Amino acid sequence: MSYMFYNCSSLNNINLSNFNTQNVTNMSGMFLNCSSLNNINLSNFNTQNVTNMSGMFYKCSSLNNINLSNFNTQNVTNMKCMFINCSSLNNINLSNFNTQNVTDMSCMFYDCSSLNNINLSNFNTQNVTDMSCMFYNCSSLNNINLSNFNTQNVTNMSYMFYNCSSLNNINLSNFNTQNVTNMSCIFYNCTSLNDINLSNFNTQNVTNMRCMFYNCSSLNNINLSNFNTQNVSDMSYMFYNCSSLNNINLSNFNTQNVTNMSYLFYNCSSLNNINISNFNTQKVINMSAMFYKCSSLKKGNIITNDNKILKLQLH
Repeated sequence: MSYMFYNCSSLNNINLSNFNTQNVTNMSGMFLNCSSLNNINLSNFNTQNVTNMSGMFYKCSSLNNINLSNFNTQNVTNMKCMFINCSSLNNINLSNFNTQNVTDMSCMFYDCSSLNNINLSNFNTQNVTDMSCMFYNCSSLNNINLSNFNTQNVTNMSYMFYNCSSLNNINLSNFNTQNVTNMSCIFYNCTSLNDINLSNFNTQNVTNMRCMFYNCSSLNNINLSNFNTQNVSDMSYMFYNCSSLNNINLSNFNTQNVTNMSYLFYNCSSLNNINISNFNTQKVINMSAMFYKCSSLKKGNIITNDNKILKLQLH
């Protein structure tokens, strides 16, 4: 049944009450770009043998309600982009979802911009390897409980909470990030987030931290004392426009493999003191605008032993 109703963009009503789906294994892209469909009844669907639900409701942008309480997802391995661009959906109940075999949840709720509540307390994520863009542009979501998430096998968390601009609190104390290699843009434009505890984050395998806290303009406290950055090559834009951040301790940062530090502290306008005497910039080829618009930071308050950074302070 994959792509069965693909691009039926004028379809606003559909009756599937006679469908027998007991032998179906693939429902990927089934309703892709059914952009006029605002309601759908799938109460008769038997999904016990389905393994692929990726992109199932992709760009169902008028869909404001959906009942999936009958869905049996025990054999599903792929939920990538399942609800991507369901921009009118404001609530969804997935309490019956069995996700024990799912490996890919990337872009699952991508651009669900009206979603203000979601309960994922039943989600078993033990086999998931990709959570990139999972909540990308869920801009109405102000709270989310991920305390049950098992992230031990996840390698990609890039853009995970990108533009979750209403999210003011998030507890990731249970996150196991030992295998994550990409954290770029993970909290990009989380403008309402004022505090975040990442003391449990294991970043030993991370190579990309680009734009990690980009435009987290309300963030006034952050503890990165446990961060292992020995393999990171890109730190560009990492704290870009963190304009409320007045203090940050990076004394543990190992920057021996970093090649890009451009715009690293751009417009951190409240930052009045910084000690980066441990920074090793021997491999850095780009430092453009590293401290640009750090209006509270005076030259004497940038503590460094690095000649490259010393030269940068004079410009």
